[in-house]
Amino acid sequence: MCYPTPRELGLAARALADEHPGEVRLRQAGTSRAGQPLWVLSVASAGPGTPTRNVLVVAGAHANEPVGGATALSLARRLLHEPAPRAGCGWHFLLCADPDGADLHRTPRPYSLLDYHRSFFRPPGPEQPEWAPSLLPPDRLPPETLALTALIDELRPVLQVSLHATDLGGSWVQLTRDIPGLAEPFAKSAAELRIPVENGASDAAGWPSPGPGIFVIPQPGSEAAGAFHPEDTRLSTWYHAHRYAGTTAIVEVPMWASDLVDDPAPHPDPRGALRMLAGRLTADAALVCGVRDLMRPGPPPYEDRAAAALLRAVDWTLALIPRVTVEWTGAGAPTEATAAYIASIDAFGRRLSLRAAAMLLRVLRAQGHPAAPGLDRLVTGWCEDFAARFGARWVPVATQVEHQSRTVLATYERLLAADRSR
Repeated sequence: MCYPTPRELGLAARALADEHPGEVRLRQAGTSRAGQPLWVLSVASAGPGTPTRNVLVVAGAHANEPVGGATALSLARRLLHEPAPRAGCGWHFLLCADPDGADLHRTPRPYSLLDYHRSFFRPPGPEQPEWAPSLLPPDRLPPETLALTALIDELRPVLQVSLHATDLGGSWVQLTRDIPGLAEPFAKSAAELRIPVENGASDAAGWPSPGPGIFVIPQPGSEAAGAFHPEDTRLSTWYHAHRYAGTTAIVEVPMWASDLVDDPAPHPDPRGALRMLAGRLTADAALVCGVRDLMRPGPPPYEDRAAAALLRAVDWTLALIPRVTVEWTGAGAPTEATAAYIASIDAFGRRLSLRAAAMLLRVLRAQGHPAAPGLDRLVTGWCEDFAARFGARWVPVATQVEHQSRTVLATYERLLAADRSR
């Protein structure tokens, strides 16, 4: 099983709609910046009458996280054979929220971390459909964001699920509101499929956690609200569903698994470890900046849209790194932390510098730049070190899809149970 492209997703969805014309509908919800269709696949509610609830599942919000589209199609097919979750509820799947970015990041079936990074692309924050409202004024939002928020306004979903993935680590879920009881089926699925639970996820540091791998986004302004955009998180599309009393779940699954992120043992020296990791990240970023500076001052006007997009992403990532290291070494650095948390921070730092280097390498190679061979050796070494340090083991695409699908269905079931108990 491979990761489908946006075009392949559209063709498969069309075939499914043609096969089940009374139950499945495919429509276009908008157009990307490059003119690609944003497809929504809907599976009708089971039973008589008009559905009283809707669920919206969003795939492909991050270009480098391709499993979501495969999960969306798998879930749609499963719902046709398991009608219980469709009782009074319509299910809707935005198959790829950023098809332009997905076309720039091509990894149908990566065979190693190096293979994955050879064609790596992740757009800067302001160009990411879900995150753009947190960073841009309303009049500058990209069409993908406008299409997604319009879809939320139309469907008023009781549950929005955003399907995400991490390159190396474990699985976890972030919630905009607590959903009681979710930890048990989530952990059961992960255990059965041999996927580690990331119980110290770096981007959920200090957040309320009702169970291993389940994190509730805290109120803005609290000490646990996050390092980079504590207030702006609530401007993201994750919170748009709150206008209609909805809840959003962000489901992460790893491409490569590592048991290091599932270690609950106390770390002997968290602050010392964070200082070391911050120093390494600073040094690694300096190496990438040195190569990037060979293309300055003033990058030439690139007619190649791919090169321009890659360089915007490189510059945004490099600018983010100093803020990250300050957060790790500042007064708020934890005096107590688990080994899993430090491992998650370690992985996060490695991927930041590696991603910037990998995207820059793509541009240098295309230009035949003399610095490309040296940067290629750096990217290769970093990928090998990353995989070795974390004991990376590949999680088959079908397994990634199965865990995400189970987690989505369990999230909806537990949300309904919580609503009924009120």
